Amino acid sequence: MPLADIILIIHFGFVVFVVGSLPLIWIGAWMGWGFVQNLRFRLAHLAAILFVVGESLMGMACPLTLWEDSLRRAETGDNFIQRWLHRILFYDVPEWVLTTVYVLFALLVAVTFRLFPPRHRKSWSSSSI
Repeated sequence: MPLADIILIIHFGFVVFVVGSLPLIWIGAWMGWGFVQNLRFRLAHLAAILFVVGESLMGMACPLTLWEDSLRRAETGDNFIQRWLHRILFYDVPEWVLTTVYVLFALLVAVTFRLFPPRHRKSWSSSSI
């Protein structure tokens, strides 16, 4: 597997973590899943979206995108992974639209952090693990 594809898969996993964790936290809070209150998980989630917002507000391109593009230039041809993950990850919209979406999503994550606060492992009951 080309290294550019591996970077693309990592990038996709990062996006799935950032986007997918929010509904997982909501559902988990409603269902009583203790792991969604894990402080490390919640801080990693918050840090991930804040990183995206920060680089977007500064006008920076994602380091994973730059790395993949650099590797992709050295490779030839198109493949299944590249074609489909690019369709999922990248959109042809003005940069301000993406920045707005990132900021609104970060605010939603911050509100969720407040509404469903994380807890240290010591405070979990044995039934919620």
